[in-house]
Amino acid sequence: MTVDTPSLQCDYVVLGGGSGGIASARRAAQYGARVVLIEPTRLGGTCVNVGCVPKKLMWHAAQIAGTLADAPGYGFAIGPQPHDWTRLVERREAYVRRLNGVYRDGLNRDGVQVLEGCGRLLPDGTVACGETRIAARHVLIATGGQPRPPLLPGAEFGIDSNGFFALTQRPSSVVVVGGGYIAVELAGVLRALGSEVTLIVRGERLLGSFDSMLSDELRSAFDHHGVRLRFGAQVASVARIDEALRITLDDGQVVHGDCLIWATGRQANTAGLGLAEAGIALDADGHVVVDEWQDTSRPNVHAVGDVCGRVALTPVAIAAGRRLADRLFGGHRERKLDYGNIPSVVFSHPPIGTVGLTEAQAVDCHGTAAVKVYGARFKALYNGLLDVKQDTAMKLVCVGPEQRVVGVHVIGTGADEMVQGFAVALRMGATKRDFDDTVAIHPTSAEELVTMR
Repeated sequence: MTVDTPSLQCDYVVLGGGSGGIASARRAAQYGARVVLIEPTRLGGTCVNVGCVPKKLMWHAAQIAGTLADAPGYGFAIGPQPHDWTRLVERREAYVRRLNGVYRDGLNRDGVQVLEGCGRLLPDGTVACGETRIAARHVLIATGGQPRPPLLPGAEFGIDSNGFFALTQRPSSVVVVGGGYIAVELAGVLRALGSEVTLIVRGERLLGSFDSMLSDELRSAFDHHGVRLRFGAQVASVARIDEALRITLDDGQVVHGDCLIWATGRQANTAGLGLAEAGIALDADGHVVVDEWQDTSRPNVHAVGDVCGRVALTPVAIAAGRRLADRLFGGHRERKLDYGNIPSVVFSHPPIGTVGLTEAQAVDCHGTAAVKVYGARFKALYNGLLDVKQDTAMKLVCVGPEQRVVGVHVIGTGADEMVQGFAVALRMGATKRDFDDTVAIHPTSAEELVTMR
């Protein structure tokens, strides 16, 4: 920079207009802080543009496809229905564009100044965006993450999760590589909407960090829906032959598909931010290192969200960003995010809801003798009139003589909605007796969580 004097003065400059950055910027502005937010692309970040929101809309489309297939069991004379993928994408993108405007309107209402461009930290602690130099009392790094491409021959013939949302036509056959939540979500949507899907998983089970019950049940569901599963395999190389892809695995076997989707992990967006020069520590994977207060190694520089690599979920970024603003500008000196007992959902087919410790984690923390597990596996009433039925499975993990509930895990229709309330109970320290003493709502799947014996 040739300019020595900052051209903008403010209280808070936020790098990144995703969920965490916007939430923190608006909360700070509502306390009266002068806030500048810098974002090079569309407001809303990954979640709004190429993540949670468009993914959930695609999942809804897939659920409707399943409902249409089930309709004859309930007396509706509905034959196979064509699906217009292109129209779905057009309507989905129009909705996302409306959300971009909603985010901008919210920032404007709260008086947050938005700069379009790439921000970077300078060694003197100011922030540069193009020719604009900004001095602020506090700086927030909330630049999020992006898909991490594999390094192997022909990797460029595949697309990542961003590329999935750029598809204007449904591929007839898809190979998805990965075993995490992005991989299983995309595989489920594509299969439900008519694609032939092969899922290649490096490990021996899906969703390796989740409770084993959820992994096992999802594997059975994928078998039921016709998703081809290959475990213990890695892609060695990819080649394009005419219009098809030839995907060679490390054991020499070959898989073919029209489309290849890499869902093999994500990396922090830290390149070009000037972090090393500004004295900001990164971990071995390139995430910004923060303490329990979201503070980095440099005073008055903070970070939230996926760029930190801690529980990469949109609500986590929002909660951390708001609590940080509460502490910095709202006078709540002890305000910070508790990263324990964070609920999460996988929009697979069927969906998964989970909060707390897995059974294995509970045993590691408390010992085998202290852990008691309750489970249920059943077919929800919705399946009663159907010829082809889908199981629901649940697990409660309890510890100690009082049987405090430390884990709730559900897979099946409605799991995505029911787990939120049980997450509140978990945080409040509910015991199995508390669950037992709660009157069930009948007939629902959720009642099974308060009637387990």
